[in-house]
Amino acid sequence: MITRIINGICYSPEPLGQTNLLVAGRQIAALGAQAELSGDIVQTVDASDCYVVPGLVDSLAHIIGGGGEGGFRSRTSELKVTDAIEAGVTTLVGVLGTDAVTRTLTNLLAKAHALDEEGLTCYCHTGSYQVPAYTLMDDLLQDLVLIDKFIGVGEVAIADHRSSQPTVQELARLASQARVGGMLAGKAGIVSVHVGPSPEGITQLLQVAASTDIPLTQFYPTHINRNQALLQMGFDFVAQGGYIDLTTSTTAQDLAQGEIKCADALLQAVKAGVNLQHLTFSSDANASLPMFDAQNNFVGLGEGRIASLYEEMTDAIRLGVPVQDALRVVTSNPARILKLPHKGQLQLGADADLLLIDKHTLELKAVMAKGRWLFSDGRVAVERSSLFF
Repeated sequence: MITRIINGICYSPEPLGQTNLLVAGRQIAALGAQAELSGDIVQTVDASDCYVVPGLVDSLAHIIGGGGEGGFRSRTSELKVTDAIEAGVTTLVGVLGTDAVTRTLTNLLAKAHALDEEGLTCYCHTGSYQVPAYTLMDDLLQDLVLIDKFIGVGEVAIADHRSSQPTVQELARLASQARVGGMLAGKAGIVSVHVGPSPEGITQLLQVAASTDIPLTQFYPTHINRNQALLQMGFDFVAQGGYIDLTTSTTAQDLAQGEIKCADALLQAVKAGVNLQHLTFSSDANASLPMFDAQNNFVGLGEGRIASLYEEMTDAIRLGVPVQDALRVVTSNPARILKLPHKGQLQLGADADLLLIDKHTLELKAVMAKGRWLFSDGRVAVERSSLFF
């Protein structure tokens, strides 16, 4: 099937104005004046009053759920493909967190393949919170070179009482393996870093870069909107060339304890002149979001929501962040950092992952992934009837 989308206001995420788009197979085949084709095999979709934008790229999602820090009954649920589709997420990266014992890399890979079969694109990181890292093969290098879906490592925990308290030398060794594995396999080899609430924040990452030849860009620290002090540390990290990621799943208790909504943090970044090319949002979908008291005793639990990624992106637009800047942190930026050149942009030859968004209400109207409509008119079109009776 060939699909022609007409009259939409397109963002690549750079603004392209009102232009037409032609999709053939799973790719974008033409943009603008060249997107002219008609016939019985061409489906024409009128996107008047809509923004046409890339599908969202979620760089950190706990697709098989988290172990939970309140015992076995606090294990969180797996991600449902329908939740991702309804949130406009067409590409995501699955990770392990605190629990790499009852949640395993084999299960993570199986879930990633299942999401692919259901129409999305899913990659994974090897490892988890712990250092030395849990791996499928002998080490991180082999996992990255020999297992296609593994594109990085993490999320490795620092500045948190749940981390394995890695030293600077251990982080450097892990990053060097990830870097070489990425180079050999043509992947990002990025190290996703869970940054906890301890005051040292991302200091260890700066120490690795200062004491070795490993650049700051080898690390991809997340949860940087955890509090204002860490956010400012993150802005300084960007000024030195690093990448930072903000988490969109925030609870009422998180906000009461000083966490900053992603939309507000992005507005701060815009006003402060931070290089937005080095900043991203991720959902932390289906993660366990534990609450601890002053003595780090477990007192409650929330669960990450993939829908929060779309919500914070649109909230940023409502706050006055330019549309292209709100889009880039959930599309082209994570795709570039993760070395996924076929994702996160409306450009010739890219995967036809795109969203139609009502330009007045910012309501999600339709989702296409790899050239196939997965959501329209408020309905998800994932077929499972051929498998389950």
